[in-house]
Amino acid sequence: MKHHTFIHLESSKDCTLDYSFDDSYKGTPPWDIGRPQSELVNLEKRGEVIGSVLDVGCGTGENSLFFASSGHDAVGVDSSIRAIHKAQTKAKERKIERATFLVLDVLKLSELNKRFDNAIDSGLFHTFSDTDRVKFVSSLRSTLKSGGTYFMLCFSELEPTNWGGPRRVSQKEIRLSFSEGWKINYIKDANFDTNFHQHGAKAWLSSITRL
Repeated sequence: MKHHTFIHLESSKDCTLDYSFDDSYKGTPPWDIGRPQSELVNLEKRGEVIGSVLDVGCGTGENSLFFASSGHDAVGVDSSIRAIHKAQTKAKERKIERATFLVLDVLKLSELNKRFDNAIDSGLFHTFSDTDRVKFVSSLRSTLKSGGTYFMLCFSELEPTNWGGPRRVSQKEIRLSFSEGWKINYIKDANFDTNFHQHGAKAWLSSITRL
């Protein structure tokens, strides 16, 4: 992926990633905005996030670092070695000790051998094929406590597709993915901050509790 460009992912059933996320971190990808996502900051301000936090697909760690600096024990995981190295460097430079970063396949979260009160997802879910969505939901369930909440920010089908970008997700798809063993608390209109959009992309912010 080139600096400040998106690769369009077709919204077909077997949509798969055709580029390396690790390569994208050679530069600054559009989703790496140098600060936490506004929608996730607002979750903290509203008191919705209580307890430990797992940041799935954490990238260079801005969301994890924000929650750690707000008093939460935070663990960020990503498959990109470059991204995790950048996140670890930020944590050290900012002297934020409550944030830990690990290279890990998000479809194998059970390997953490730990359960969390919350999971946050900023732009991960919308990268999955239909097959990997099922695997991810199972993986997430393995590491989220019963009664724990998954907060997911993803591109909405209301976001125009003429410029490319990641796969769009509908409310129906979210509800189908979390129809068994989960309670959907809400799916709200939201903005996804990027380096590409002036006012953010149209997104859904979901709060989903593991039963």
